[in-house]
Amino acid sequence: VQYGSSRSSSSSSSTGIIPLLSTQDALENCDTMNVVTLGNPGNTNQCTILLHNYENYYVQRYMRVNAENKKLNHNLPLQPVSRGYTSNGQSQFIPPDSNSIAKHWKTLQRYFNTLDETLTKLRPIAKKVAVKNTIIVMTCNMGQSELLMNFVCNAKAKGLSIDNVLVFPTDVETKELAEGLGLTTFYDERNFGKLPSGEARNYGDRNFGAMMFAKVVCVQLINHLQYDLLFQDVDVIWYKNPLTYFHDKTNPNYHFDMYFQDDGAHSSRYAPYSANSGFYYVRYNDKTHYLFTSLLYSGDMIVQSSSHQQALIGLLADHSNYFGLKVKVLDRDRVDFPGGWHYHRRNKDYMKKVV
Repeated sequence: VQYGSSRSSSSSSSTGIIPLLSTQDALENCDTMNVVTLGNPGNTNQCTILLHNYENYYVQRYMRVNAENKKLNHNLPLQPVSRGYTSNGQSQFIPPDSNSIAKHWKTLQRYFNTLDETLTKLRPIAKKVAVKNTIIVMTCNMGQSELLMNFVCNAKAKGLSIDNVLVFPTDVETKELAEGLGLTTFYDERNFGKLPSGEARNYGDRNFGAMMFAKVVCVQLINHLQYDLLFQDVDVIWYKNPLTYFHDKTNPNYHFDMYFQDDGAHSSRYAPYSANSGFYYVRYNDKTHYLFTSLLYSGDMIVQSSSHQQALIGLLADHSNYFGLKVKVLDRDRVDFPGGWHYHRRNKDYMKKVV
């Protein structure tokens, strides 16, 4: 299919060349459609096979590697590899080890032992802050508190309401600070009390990885209570209320279950969505409910990889495949949801326009 091309002439077919059709013409007789998106990040001599067989909705990947010398070698036979295997012999997906699994089991045990009590306390607070059945969810520790203050000051300066923001602080000091700023909080001491209060020094460091659990639980609990939600990191500021976009029923994208910004990191690790886990909107339904239940159970993968984003994107792909979860990644060229990619990759003139 080629965008913008007209219907191919009969002469093209007679030459044996596959005709190039417009999208409308190509899909005219399709009752069902399978879409396979392929890249070649390692710039290897890549082959693609379409084989009539028992249907398979995953792409099976093979490379010329072996266990002794894991790097790509054209003289070796093709072997099955993971989707995160690179041409230099590195695998971006490592299964959780015994320590990660055991650590996660202890965390889950504490979570479920206190779940009924947690929900009893959280339910009236969530009901109080919800607007149009939607809650804006944030989590923060003392090390990130300056960013939280910046968010609140910016919103108030622009006259934007923060009434339906619910902060899940991970320490008492942040709870008191957030409430002093006029925010509603829910402090779950049993689950969050052992999380670090200091900020992460680097992406993926110990504090960064530990805070990923809070990012999972705060969203999972609100979703479990059947609310729509907007989750955002505390380093986000608003130019206008973002809920207007997601609540607009005339929006052509209104039918999606979840919305993400394009993170900009298009490595195999974040394929196929490159979804930014620092700002996303979720409509409550059975599909999203099970997604976040599954993410809660996948905490050992988060511990192993120090990335809640990696685990979430993997589940997005699987649940889209299994259950028809509708995921929308917003075009990063649009101007109303700029993010980190725009800050780091676009030119300075673009950021001046944003400011």
